[in-house]
Amino acid sequence: MRIGVIGTGRIGTIHANTLSRHREVGSLILTDADPSRAQELANRLGETAAPGVDEIFKWGVDAVVITTATSAHAELIGRAARSGLPVFCEKPIALDLPGTLQAIAEVETAGTVLQMGFQRRFDAGYTGAREAVRSGRLGRLHTVRALTSDQAPPAAAWLPLSGGLYRDTLIHDFDVLRWVTGREVVDVYAAGSDAGPAMFRAAGDVDTGAVLLTLDDGTLATATATRLNGAGYDVRMELAGELDQIVVGLDDRTPIASTEPTGPPAASKPWTGFLERFGPAYEAELAAFVEVVRGERANPCDGREALQALRIAEACEVSRRERRAVRLAELPGGAGAAVL
Repeated sequence: MRIGVIGTGRIGTIHANTLSRHREVGSLILTDADPSRAQELANRLGETAAPGVDEIFKWGVDAVVITTATSAHAELIGRAARSGLPVFCEKPIALDLPGTLQAIAEVETAGTVLQMGFQRRFDAGYTGAREAVRSGRLGRLHTVRALTSDQAPPAAAWLPLSGGLYRDTLIHDFDVLRWVTGREVVDVYAAGSDAGPAMFRAAGDVDTGAVLLTLDDGTLATATATRLNGAGYDVRMELAGELDQIVVGLDDRTPIASTEPTGPPAASKPWTGFLERFGPAYEAELAAFVEVVRGERANPCDGREALQALRIAEACEVSRRERRAVRLAELPGGAGAAVL
């Protein structure tokens, strides 16, 4: 199998390394907006660098992995679909709903595969939570608390391109909330604070956000995020039911300290970022993609799944801006969605 990797930045390099080691992947063609960066990675991995995206399609590949800037995702997804190629793409498809819907339409018209990079679906902790909820171990689920806290903010230049805290960060919590619970979000009420560094205000973004979400069975969920969690990278989900309560992301590296005299000690080596925390999950999602391309399994996260997570993020932006609860039915793209 020959795979084209478009984008060799931080996550593209991780994915290229993973694919280069996979026993079912014979070779890679790498390209990047900075050709020297792609060539350097190709030399390091013993793979081939292409001068541009055109060559990825001209030279012939069996599948495409897209890890470029978000602004290029939808166009590249469409081009791959028209070429009849299966695609793995980092989230999101696009930063707006029309662009997302158009890309999905191209994939569905072509009858090709689009697998989205929501790696938490492949994390052992979230998988265990999903199994606990679906098995009935918790009884009736009544409360979910999710959080994502970055240790340090991204570069100021990235903020205007990121889509904002809800689309860039909390979108992972929104996706995995649906996946773990098997329920849809009915409405949201979101608030955000830009009281931190001035670069967030300059970008029209917030550095900290909180959302109250109501699920279609009445379960209440909260999701919070911040770019400024100096203690370390913290990603957790707590699920409380009438019979039991569980937590994802609580281990000896969770960056939280107890004030109780008999509480556990603070982590001696807290998580520092998402690549470290979710390393095994990133490998597992690409292994799944190879299996999908080979026809050995169903797509674990298609474009319509990503669409629903983006719709929740969009609803949060409207809620924050207009200071009101927003029903998901107000946004386009809700019909025909299915929770996998």
